[in-house]
Amino acid sequence: MKESKQKQPWNKGRLVGQKAPLKLKEIWAIRIRLQLAERIRDLALFNLAIDSKLRGCDLVGLRVGDIAQGSSILPRAMVMQRKTRRPVQFEITNQTRASLSDWIKTARLTGAKFLFPSRVSTSPHLSTRQYARIVESWVVSIGLDSAAYGTHSMRRTKTTLIYRRTKNLRAVQLLLGHTKLESTVRYLGIEVDDALEIAEQTEV
Repeated sequence: MKESKQKQPWNKGRLVGQKAPLKLKEIWAIRIRLQLAERIRDLALFNLAIDSKLRGCDLVGLRVGDIAQGSSILPRAMVMQRKTRRPVQFEITNQTRASLSDWIKTARLTGAKFLFPSRVSTSPHLSTRQYARIVESWVVSIGLDSAAYGTHSMRRTKTTLIYRRTKNLRAVQLLLGHTKLESTVRYLGIEVDDALEIAEQTEV
């Protein structure tokens, strides 16, 4: 009998594990590039991805009515998470509201329509795969390694910044919509980060 060929693991040659969050200077580097290039949709998508902290599947599935009332963008929104079937709230900052308003006007979107419609006729809205490719283009545009970043980088970015500033785990748990605090600890990888920070500050 011939030996069957061993299938190569899907992750061979790839970096696996938690995707890195963006740093503040990297957020602004991407944001400025999108503004200069007048990529109105991508700027709205990027800003909302950072603010909302939503998983990719929830972000691309948003409708205009989820974040707007009439012609006004809401300062806060609530959506039902597909994975957990639990509602989660998020804030929409002024600059995100401005970019969303520009996008909605430019694309002539109304309340019932998807916020980020797909340019592929077979899909009503951006797919998670399309979103992943867009995120990759953002990080590559500022010289980052695309293998180290992904759609979860967008979800982790603001919560990581909030935790580092406040050390308030419970607040981060609520923002991410996690049911268990342990999930938030693992998600942020904060135990290791905090331990290293303490070690760096301790001279012997």
